[in-house]
Amino acid sequence: MSEIIRQLEPKNLWNHFADLNAVPRASKKEERVIQFAVDFGKALGLETVVDHVGNVIIKKPATPGMEDRKPIVMQSHLDMVHQKNNDTVFDFDTQGIAMYVEDGWVKAKGTTLGADNGIGVATIMAVLASKDIAHPKVEALFTIDEETGMTGALGLQGGMLSGEILLNLDTEEDDEIDIGCAGGMDVTAMKTYNTVTIDKTNHIGLEIEVKGLKGGHSGIDIHLGRGNANKILNRIIHGLPEVSLCSFEGGSLRNAIPRESHATIAMHKEGKESILTTLNNRIADIKKEFESLEPNLSITIDEVVCPDTKVDIQDQIILLNTIYAAHNGVFRMSPDIDDLVEASNNVAKIEIKEGSAKILCLTRSSVESTKMDVAYSLKSCFELGGFEVTFSGAYPGWTPNVNSPILKVMTELYEKMYDSKPHVVACHAGLECGILGQNYPGMDMISYGPTIKGAHSPDERVNIASVQKFWNFTLEILKNIPAK
Repeated sequence: MSEIIRQLEPKNLWNHFADLNAVPRASKKEERVIQFAVDFGKALGLETVVDHVGNVIIKKPATPGMEDRKPIVMQSHLDMVHQKNNDTVFDFDTQGIAMYVEDGWVKAKGTTLGADNGIGVATIMAVLASKDIAHPKVEALFTIDEETGMTGALGLQGGMLSGEILLNLDTEEDDEIDIGCAGGMDVTAMKTYNTVTIDKTNHIGLEIEVKGLKGGHSGIDIHLGRGNANKILNRIIHGLPEVSLCSFEGGSLRNAIPRESHATIAMHKEGKESILTTLNNRIADIKKEFESLEPNLSITIDEVVCPDTKVDIQDQIILLNTIYAAHNGVFRMSPDIDDLVEASNNVAKIEIKEGSAKILCLTRSSVESTKMDVAYSLKSCFELGGFEVTFSGAYPGWTPNVNSPILKVMTELYEKMYDSKPHVVACHAGLECGILGQNYPGMDMISYGPTIKGAHSPDERVNIASVQKFWNFTLEILKNIPAK
């Protein structure tokens, strides 16, 4: 399938993308892709270094006639979100992404595509390998672990870079120029609970599974009102004392809206029909609510072998009440920027089994005080349920600079090339610019990219024509970097 991708235009970019997508590159498992980037830089004879956390920096001198221009940093992250459909057989640790072309888009077979941020990485690789692209001095910065903590950007020390302008190639609409983003924080809640032995002679087991949801990016897509599998599943079984919770598992990554979740419950055999009626009525209501937004939502109930133990009824009430009360979705819209989500939370992953409960959330906000407001709201909710709560992985937002010199250059170029104005925006996703700006406070930063849909889900796809547009825009930006 990669051969089809390699024939797309611009071929130099798509070939590098195909090479990159042959390398497993999950967040926190970047050893192979780090080596891939190092080998690439050294093969070109360019200065290549790996810093103490694993970021790769490759430096290329200015092309003839461009030596007087400001040096730039071109930045993208090496890692990708690894998500697949339950019925997709795929080993992310050993296999390259299986890509194909459909209706003008590049997609992957049942997995995430890695266009986020692989197209950005491939673009930078194409510039580094080029013989005929005019550009100033380029420092390529390939960061690690952007998707699960931004530890690469957080670990990058001052003094490693000399660039005066940073081009972050990680925005996902080709008519947008991004000048700000949200910060984030991981909220983790944990507790133990009591279990009770089930009398299996008069009990049956049922598994309830929620799947088929769109999921998506927990920042960019959070305002769309898509179903959260964890919250839907909890709603189905909440408040039914005749039902005993045995286990509950749903979601995967903090930055992905949960698409699938399942729970095992137990009940008395003689109450089966009544409980099934109640459950099916609840399921019908939920499906009706989501029928236009989540047309592929599937909620099934199957009889299974009855488990040996269940959650103590008082602990069950507390657990399910807490999950119900935990805020999910938009917390506050920005009062200053139209249609921008200021603060949100994603109830990303739930695991209740064998006497231990764990809930993972990702809280985002473009305003630091609001981020902490959401975090403490969650902390209060979870502590009322007897959970121990920890905050971790905090990273700052990126404050918009409407007077950015590179913004002026790019806006004028876009209008000249496409006879329309770009949308200058701030986004609710986490970009690395805010973090990088802490150690490089004088650097002028901007973010842009091609059109990518469904990031962080197996529906991820990148528009082919948009990549060509993005590439042409990049070439013009490089030629028009201002003088020192």
